[in-house]
Amino acid sequence: MTAANNTKSPLSRIKTSMSTASDGFHAFLLLLPYGILFSMFIAIPILVAFGLSFTYFDLVQAPTFAGLTNYIALLTQDTIFFQHVLPNTLQFAIIVGPGGYMIAFMMAWILAQIQALPRTIFALFLYMPSLAPGVFVGVLWTTIFSGNQHGYVNALLLNWNLIDQPLQFLQSPEHLMNIMIIVSLWSAMGIGFLAMLAGILNINEELYEAAYIDGIRNRFQEIIYITIPSVRPQMLFGAVMAIVGAFNAGAIGVTLSGANPTPQNAGQLITNHIDDFAFIRFEMGYAAAISVVLLCMVWVFSKLTYKFFGDTD
Repeated sequence: MTAANNTKSPLSRIKTSMSTASDGFHAFLLLLPYGILFSMFIAIPILVAFGLSFTYFDLVQAPTFAGLTNYIALLTQDTIFFQHVLPNTLQFAIIVGPGGYMIAFMMAWILAQIQALPRTIFALFLYMPSLAPGVFVGVLWTTIFSGNQHGYVNALLLNWNLIDQPLQFLQSPEHLMNIMIIVSLWSAMGIGFLAMLAGILNINEELYEAAYIDGIRNRFQEIIYITIPSVRPQMLFGAVMAIVGAFNAGAIGVTLSGANPTPQNAGQLITNHIDDFAFIRFEMGYAAAISVVLLCMVWVFSKLTYKFFGDTD
């Protein structure tokens, strides 16, 4: 092959070089829109946040360099962050992330076993809560857990004589986090759920037939040995989306309780802490430092997820 290439005429080599350059240019044009959008909405904002995290910036005066002051203050002086925000975020993410992910996978597997028309209808109903805007979610669940006798839960408890007076569910530190978890699991059937459903539906049926010939005897073994290995890319995508969604969920607590910070910081998550310092106290540099810490946490958990569901070859 090398000898053949060496015997090519100069004109042939020029044409080959021009064809390669043309292919590279077409590939560049194809990737250019993605590169522009990625830079505008991801890369540049991350770099700006990282830069601001080393400054003092109050939106009035120009940012002034502060070195590691914001990070030192976060690690040594922010007692609310370590006593409430970080434990709440980890508890919420550990329950809602894996919990919502497992529920999404099981529902996708169950729907894959039924006929196309009812599957489409049920999938639409399961997916709709993830599309519901925050205002709709707030109105629905604040009505259910309203702190007066008109709230559905309080009305049932009063009618059953289980309580003497309405409970303030959304203002109570004992109940707020649990309600946030319930609402988040209710809306956990997002794009990851659809990806896993599509992956399961596209598994070659011959794999199941061959597996039963080789010794598989029940549906549990079918899921472990055929379904999960066949949809690893979709499961990886769903896991990453679940992690990102769990760590970025913050509006739900503020929407339910109607305040930021939430009552006694019971539902205060990292994103609420960022909003508190950025848009209430106007300490943009400190808020940027917290956002960088959140980004690092999401990155670490995403890497761990890739270890489980990424390619093992």
